[in-house]
Amino acid sequence: MDARSDNKAVPLAVDLDGTLIASDLLWEGLFALLKKNPLTIFMVPFWLFQGPARLKQAIAEVVDIDPATLPYRPEVLKRLREEQANGRQIVLATGTPRKFAEAIARHLGLFDAVLASDGGENLTAERKRKALVEAYGDGGFDYAGNSRHDVKVFDAARDAIVVAPDRAAARWQASHQSELIETPKPDLRTIRKMLRVHQWLKNVLIAVPLVLAHKYFNPEMLLPAVLAIISFSAAASAIYIVNDFFDLALDRVHPTKRERPFASGRLSIPFGLASVGVLLVISLATAAFTTIEFAGVLLVYLVATTAYSLSVKRMLLLDVLTLAGLYTLRILAGAAATGVDVSFWLLAFSIFFFLSLALVKRYVELRSSSLSVGERIAGRGYRIEDQEIVAQAGMASAFSSALVLALYIDSSAVRELYEHPWLVWPLAPIVLYLTMRIWILARRDELHDDPVVFIIRDWRSQIVVFAGAVLLVVAGL
Repeated sequence: MDARSDNKAVPLAVDLDGTLIASDLLWEGLFALLKKNPLTIFMVPFWLFQGPARLKQAIAEVVDIDPATLPYRPEVLKRLREEQANGRQIVLATGTPRKFAEAIARHLGLFDAVLASDGGENLTAERKRKALVEAYGDGGFDYAGNSRHDVKVFDAARDAIVVAPDRAAARWQASHQSELIETPKPDLRTIRKMLRVHQWLKNVLIAVPLVLAHKYFNPEMLLPAVLAIISFSAAASAIYIVNDFFDLALDRVHPTKRERPFASGRLSIPFGLASVGVLLVISLATAAFTTIEFAGVLLVYLVATTAYSLSVKRMLLLDVLTLAGLYTLRILAGAAATGVDVSFWLLAFSIFFFLSLALVKRYVELRSSSLSVGERIAGRGYRIEDQEIVAQAGMASAFSSALVLALYIDSSAVRELYEHPWLVWPLAPIVLYLTMRIWILARRDELHDDPVVFIIRDWRSQIVVFAGAVLLVVAGL
């Protein structure tokens, strides 16, 4: 295309979804709509029955976008700026609602004209081809696109630029030997980030009832525990993906979360939805080989985490109480899968311990925020002036967990379960060390991870946790 001398006279039309940006605003808008009002999920089939344009119109009426945070493809932006600098007319031609398209055009300042879905017309495929031909003539424009919907437009264009193509667009590009703009493809590291593999370590909590009952060498209990961990890990990854869909706008303004696979556009929402389906099948299929009680706990976990993603995470204090409950639910899941009873002591300790860790997570978010007094941090129910009360509640929860543990160690249950109960006493200062160190690091602005993940990764925490585990084993011999 660069070899032609008359490029200035021929407009360059550019698709938006998948071409100019590495995402799809229809999918993003749908999840933004559901986040505002989950009940609209029941309206989506009716809107789709009236046609895609009706669904897009319904989304555009409620949802706003921030064009400054969208995952633009740098290769395409660079090309458009070069063409604009050479005096070429640039046209944004997209099936996206006009409200979104014009907001993006104003932000970028690159486009001389905008063709977009408007009212009852869905400007894709044949409709887009017709609109461009009517405006510039058959073969009177060049076109940059990426998908099967763009193939008919390619056929009417003078030249085509195929960007990060799907299979249909790739076949067309290969047969016509048109220009290809390749973009980085997702690798295994991107998939791991999508699945949040490091978060699977939290599901080791499922084995806690088995370990405390000294049944870790019992194969009849060990196998269900392993299956339960696999089931919970798959379910957790599915929920993390769905959570990412609802948090796209928030993640893109976060200094680190904006690099997540869906926020950055490295993975598409349809790919994520397919992954959610596969993960849920794996989770439910694995749960089928455990117990009906475990399946019930798993169902509660799925409902609770979905509710957390949709609304609870934005509710003051209910969010951290829910997080503490979800950790405790993992312990209950382990008990349900293996048939081991859990004590009041264990559940009480779990609630206080994980409430402290949930509060430190919120405290870190508040510490890293640059908001003014009276403003809430994005997507949360906390304001900047809540730092001290959150810290006080977190430390109180940490000491409460140690107190519950100390009372348990002094109970008759420990004397009956352990041959050398005095060896269990160091667990109380170990818990205090873990929690107090985390809070000190948080106040120093040296804690930037999920505190549970931090404990798992931190070598000092690993040493004291290992020492505590050894003491428990030896005490029971």
